[in-house]
Amino acid sequence: MTTESALELRGIHKQFGAVTAIERFDLDVAPGEIVALVGDNGAGKSTLVKIISGLYQPTDGEIRLSGEPVSFRDASDARAHGVEVVYQDLALVDQQPVYMNLFLGRELTKGPLRTLDRARMARETQDLVTELDVRIPSPHATLSDLSGGQRQGIAIARATHWARGLVLMDEPTAALGVAETAKVEETILRLKARGAAVLIVSHNLEQVFRVADRVTVLRRGTQVGTRRIDEVAKNDLVAMITGLAQ
Repeated sequence: MTTESALELRGIHKQFGAVTAIERFDLDVAPGEIVALVGDNGAGKSTLVKIISGLYQPTDGEIRLSGEPVSFRDASDARAHGVEVVYQDLALVDQQPVYMNLFLGRELTKGPLRTLDRARMARETQDLVTELDVRIPSPHATLSDLSGGQRQGIAIARATHWARGLVLMDEPTAALGVAETAKVEETILRLKARGAAVLIVSHNLEQVFRVADRVTVLRRGTQVGTRRIDEVAKNDLVAMITGLAQ
């Protein structure tokens, strides 16, 4: 793990009219680190993810990527800076093959007529899913024929392929069963092993303790605290989330 943070948030504040969604939020996420963002419904977790991914602009505060200050106009601008998001609803196209989903909106072309380079996209897809151990029949398989866990693995693989250091995950296993969740968590850990910085939103505290290095808690838009996973008990984390912590 390098000393320079992949993501730095300093004094992030978000106001919607008279409503304060995020009071003041500070966080660093290092390359090769998984940080979990937890809190009850309405705590501000999704708002924070939308700020980092360019869907919202902060009212105040600073975002830095690899030490450089950034200000995103929109989600496309954030992606251009190497920020990728894995959503619960995946944002994939069921009737397209796996390789087209991996390159969705960024298709590779060849020749003067700029025809789709399907062979290269399929080859690069196979290399990536092999590296991440996302087990699919073929990069040519139609996405709708895959299991929920396989589709989530493809969404993570796509984020891995395009991210330049930072992957945001918003409840990536909420709709999956136990076995598929385990496979996705293995993929997340391989993403960490590749050196990516991962910020994951999760309601599943067991999952947080399985995959995260640190956890930060939001309650009603206010950051309660950040702890190393090996230095916090589950009951203490619950108390921080619910407001019962002393």
